[in-house]
Amino acid sequence: MDISRRAQKLEPSVTLAASAKANALKAEGKDVLSLTVGEPDFTTPKNIQQAAIQAIESGKASYYTPSAGIKELREAVVTHIERYYQLNYEAKNVIVTDGAKFALYLLFQAVLNPKDEVIIPVPYWVSYGEQVKLAEGVPVFISCAQENKFKVTVEQLEKARTEKTKLLILNSPSNPTGMIYSQEELREIGEWAVLNDILIVSDDIYGRLVYNGATFTPIATLSQAIQKQTIIINGVSKSYAMTGWRIGYAVGDETIISAMNDIASQSTSNPTAVSQYAAIEALVGEQDTVETMRQAFEARLNEIYPLFAALPGFKLEKPHGAFYLFPNIKETLLMCGYTDVTKWVDDLLAEAQVALVTGAGFGAPENVRISYATDLETLKEAAKRIEKFIETKTIK
Repeated sequence: MDISRRAQKLEPSVTLAASAKANALKAEGKDVLSLTVGEPDFTTPKNIQQAAIQAIESGKASYYTPSAGIKELREAVVTHIERYYQLNYEAKNVIVTDGAKFALYLLFQAVLNPKDEVIIPVPYWVSYGEQVKLAEGVPVFISCAQENKFKVTVEQLEKARTEKTKLLILNSPSNPTGMIYSQEELREIGEWAVLNDILIVSDDIYGRLVYNGATFTPIATLSQAIQKQTIIINGVSKSYAMTGWRIGYAVGDETIISAMNDIASQSTSNPTAVSQYAAIEALVGEQDTVETMRQAFEARLNEIYPLFAALPGFKLEKPHGAFYLFPNIKETLLMCGYTDVTKWVDDLLAEAQVALVTGAGFGAPENVRISYATDLETLKEAAKRIEKFIETKTIK
């Protein structure tokens, strides 16, 4: 049986591949320190767990739900957006999905025609380009300099724009860089998108994980025109330590949301019922645990940033959000006699038992991604092992 051309062309997720490789070595009894996975190392808060248990015991979680999600959850999303964005939507403007990743997938399937172009600033989350290609669109990558904190400019956007440009993906705070766009930067980008009728895909999944006085500005809040031009993508995975529950959502134009719902109805039928009831509690229940986790990530960042920034050859911008470091290690590679960052990452795992993610999958072949969503002891030991690995490999 032949595999489809679209499947053959699909690049596997480097983050999931790195995590799988680390876990396989752990299963063999190796002392592997994994800094690969983009998920909080906290368990889901107790109030959310209890909401799920109650939904199971009452029988509410036993049945199919509407494909767009139960009305109570869509209304909870509306309430959440009103609270944190000060924007007004209705339940008809919301679709609940099997994780934010599937919200993105549905959006691309709903709005892209063959050869439509999607602008993606580099570095980018690993699935953006592949999902665009699955929808027969064309990803247009714009390289963003580390000197500009990996942020795209309107001048770059205008240079990349063609008559086929349909979408722009913005992710702030960013995976993998942790950078955050300022309000002024976002306003310029938003006004450019409105002027050129380009839909903004605003991936806000890390919006509540910002540090050291940084501010997250949702681009949809900057004007009514920009709001109409924006589809908000978010979910409960990162802020509420619910990666395994698989609940995301999209908010925006009713026509687009309806088209996404039609596709979802023919693919997944509905998000898992029990997860939906848990997500209601996450969004409208007490929020203290979110702040507790945010403070823990901030403390880790402030403690481990100097350790990794001091590693030989590492050039590192201190991030302001998410939970990743994204150093440029070009000088390290040269010092150690490498020309391929992925080979360096593979050897680091094999010889020092430290698992990182190659930057190649994010469009940055001189970088590596380091997740600090793990305990301080692991992070500090990982820094020591990396330093020793570099010393051992350095060409004398």
